[in-house]
Amino acid sequence: MKHWVKTYDPGVPEEINPDQYSSIVALFEETAEKYAGNVAYDCFGQQMTYAQIEAQSRAVAAYLQNKLGVERGDRVALMCPNIFAFPIAMLGILRAGGVQVNVNPLYTPRELEHQLNDAGAKKIVIFGGSTQVLAEIIGNTPIETVITIDLGDGPGLPIPTPPVDARLSNTIKLADVLAEGAQLEYRPVGLTGDDNLFFQYTGGTTGLSKGAVLTHRNVVANLEQLKAFLPQAAVPEEEVVVAALPLYHIFGLTVSLAYLSLGCRIILIPNPRDIDAFHAAIKTAGVTVFPGVNTLFAGLAMHPGTKEVDFSKLKASIGGGAAVIETTSDNWKALTGTHITEGYGLSETSPLLSVVPMSVSEFTGSCGLPVPSTDIKLLDDSDQEAALGERGEICAKGPQVMTGYWNNDEANSSSFTSDGYFRTGDIGVFDEAGYLRIVDRKKDMIIVSGFNVFPNEIEGVVTACDGVAECACIGEPDEKTGELVSVFVVKEAGSDVTEEQIVAHCRHEMTAYKTPRKITFLDELPKSNVGKILRRELRG
Repeated sequence: MKHWVKTYDPGVPEEINPDQYSSIVALFEETAEKYAGNVAYDCFGQQMTYAQIEAQSRAVAAYLQNKLGVERGDRVALMCPNIFAFPIAMLGILRAGGVQVNVNPLYTPRELEHQLNDAGAKKIVIFGGSTQVLAEIIGNTPIETVITIDLGDGPGLPIPTPPVDARLSNTIKLADVLAEGAQLEYRPVGLTGDDNLFFQYTGGTTGLSKGAVLTHRNVVANLEQLKAFLPQAAVPEEEVVVAALPLYHIFGLTVSLAYLSLGCRIILIPNPRDIDAFHAAIKTAGVTVFPGVNTLFAGLAMHPGTKEVDFSKLKASIGGGAAVIETTSDNWKALTGTHITEGYGLSETSPLLSVVPMSVSEFTGSCGLPVPSTDIKLLDDSDQEAALGERGEICAKGPQVMTGYWNNDEANSSSFTSDGYFRTGDIGVFDEAGYLRIVDRKKDMIIVSGFNVFPNEIEGVVTACDGVAECACIGEPDEKTGELVSVFVVKEAGSDVTEEQIVAHCRHEMTAYKTPRKITFLDELPKSNVGKILRRELRG
């Protein structure tokens, strides 16, 4: 019994059609024809229409098919910030029948090497500024072809871009792909909902990230769920959406695709930390939908320049990735007139599982109601369903839930219940109205500004630093990022390793948000009788 359905806003359906489009490619091609003259993306003060994005992505697809032999199901990595090249390359990869492997452009060599090898990607489309990292490890990966991106690709803007690393030979420029591909024949692949769409990598409790395999049907379903649940903020051709969340992150990517399907305008923010450029991009744009994480909203709310932004048309600010703090929502509402609507989801669920209804005008501190066509049950330690109001692990079933982790039978067998519910690892409580509240995490995962950080990975990297005997990693509350990475270190006998040396080592091995911000030296770590480190005691 889905007891939350009775709390749905009027008009919100109990079920959606996950086969509304046969694939994301069919969705885009239909949209591009219907809204050809509309602005699809806005970046660097320039705009590109749906027709222009269609033509350029078609050229990319034709090049991939004819020159590089990309076939249905081939994995192609995309490592790019939020610039025009991202949707152009993405739609080209998908239209060629490829499966996109989403890669964080700030990854370190170690992280990138694992992901490319795990996915078996032979081709990568990569921002010039990230090529140094690829050059370090390309010889240890299956990569055969490198297509490089300049900041101005798409409309052909003359924007200075970091040079491609000289160690990479025979790279191909995206601008040349676009020019040559425009002269080649594109052959539609006829994808179905069962075809793989994205490999979305998420931190692994063993220290290695796992590739959540999302199909076209998974993501089509999630777009339809989002639009059905927030109908007032999903008006075709009307919405203006801020894309400040990275598109390689599933939250930012799915929200942008939802609005792409409606013929709306998406404002790409290449670097949200450049507040002046951010303000300039949205100041007079008439923004109606603003997805973000707590840190983004908090930072903007505190910046005096944000007062100059016209938020008079803002309908929905959607917070996800990590818990939204009430103070942040209050400050945001004081600034914009709109509180932050909280949602909840995971890479494995495309990502949206629940969201607060649009009719709720105050901050709830919950992550809302399960979206249409989604079933959530809370299981206790004995795998029995928890009573209403009791804590249990959030387990989800629905058309947006991944098919599994790529080539990881062990993780798949432990991640699903016998009746097919995905175990999220989060502990939640339902109230009588159906609102879901997260109260704990079964796993020790840390969430920094909406990004998952797994202690085992941090501990593995820190322990590899000269002079470190052993360590333990926990998350600690932080006003700015939600949580920060805190590491407790025991030095080897006679070692004089310093905090600065450990941080420098971590920065070399891991992307910035995983790097410890707090290091505490101890003589010994608390352990159980069998020698297991007791992180809970370190949390105090």
